Amino acid sequence: MFSAYTKEFRYNWHLAAPVILGMLGHTFVGLVDNIMVGQLGAAELAAVSLGNSFFFVAMSLGIGFSTAITPLVAEADTEQNFSTGKSAFKHGLILCTIMAVVLFVLILLAKPLMSMMDQPEEVVVLALPYLDIIAVSLIPLIIFQALKQFSDGMSLTRYPMYATVIANLINVFFNYVLIFGLWGFPKLGVVGAGIGTLISRIVMLILMWYFLNKLNRTKAYLKTLQIFVVDKIMMNKVIGLGLPSALQMFFEVGIFTAAIWLSGTLGKNAQAANQIALNLSSMTFMIAVGLSVTATVRVGNQKGLKQPVELRRIAKSIFLMGLIFASCFALIFLVFNQFLPTLYLDLNDVKNFADNQTVIGMASQLILVAALFQISDSTQVLFLGALRGLQDVKIPTLITFVAYWLIGFPICYFLGDPSKYGSVGIWLGLLAGLTASSIFLYLRFDKLSKALILKVD
Repeated sequence: MFSAYTKEFRYNWHLAAPVILGMLGHTFVGLVDNIMVGQLGAAELAAVSLGNSFFFVAMSLGIGFSTAITPLVAEADTEQNFSTGKSAFKHGLILCTIMAVVLFVLILLAKPLMSMMDQPEEVVVLALPYLDIIAVSLIPLIIFQALKQFSDGMSLTRYPMYATVIANLINVFFNYVLIFGLWGFPKLGVVGAGIGTLISRIVMLILMWYFLNKLNRTKAYLKTLQIFVVDKIMMNKVIGLGLPSALQMFFEVGIFTAAIWLSGTLGKNAQAANQIALNLSSMTFMIAVGLSVTATVRVGNQKGLKQPVELRRIAKSIFLMGLIFASCFALIFLVFNQFLPTLYLDLNDVKNFADNQTVIGMASQLILVAALFQISDSTQVLFLGALRGLQDVKIPTLITFVAYWLIGFPICYFLGDPSKYGSVGIWLGLLAGLTASSIFLYLRFDKLSKALILKVD
């Protein structure tokens, strides 16, 4: 019985590994920014956290819309329906480009909110110019994401990984020289981290377009796209899948953003500690995101082949893989909770020594909570991926809203009060929301997959 699932691990990993490395590449940008900026002090690290909180809310909406491309292309590819696949790609690309520009403008309009949120003033001053630069990087990032989702839908998951790895090497170089002012480059601090990120995301988009234009399987999809000729039916289909997916990501990213803002009301040290724990959790979460894409593709393929029994078995094999990875990461966080925060701060910085020690102590506590929600955080995104492969997005959107904002956020707000548990209380709320989401989403997948089997029988 167990072997029915484990025999799928090799092919699951074949699809997932490039996606995971590519997603880790995105998170690695943040990791490099955080570690390098953290050498400057807790205020600078908190500023990156605050600036990214605005960016990630907008990014979640843009990337959420792009996820509609993968199941549509995967199903069309399985059916060998080139025209439908090309139409899905084209309309997804158009939608993502429009969303990228709109969201960029919205970030700029939202900037005054930063000064109204009871955040530390020194952090706000550093965060504003950083946000200006990374807001621009949102445009190439979301357009890249549309190309990536198309490539994933074609089961060509290696090429986004290549583009991301190369771009990240460029990001590391520019971060290094611009943050610290080396080799004749100006010392720009937090702003230098933003410029490095912007350059890397432009390179990433150019590389992805180049790869897709060179591949025999994909170059025909990019020829004569006729972007000004819009099929209303297909556009509505992309929006119909993309909008709920965008809201799902928005609800989840939103509660983590709320955690950043709530931490900011506790001071710069609490916000810096929150950023360390959040960045580490994001790194492990990317494993689950890669497996989630695999679930979307493989479930979408089986849906196209009309094989619901295989669909359910394959989906469960992916869930099992995710559970194994999550358990390993939970153990690592439990064992190394006191060591991991030291990677982000300069322990030899005499000027900021007291603040840095406080941040490390707070972050180590948050990492213990992060260890507890590794399993629920990983499994909920796997279940979402499988449901997306079934093209079931509306009910999962409602589930994520209830789990994060009617269960998770009230607990964050109540327990996060300084008179109660502070930062740890905020993260206990995150744990509650993620656990509720995971349970409800699995019940939804279980119901739909069984219904498909009964329908065929």
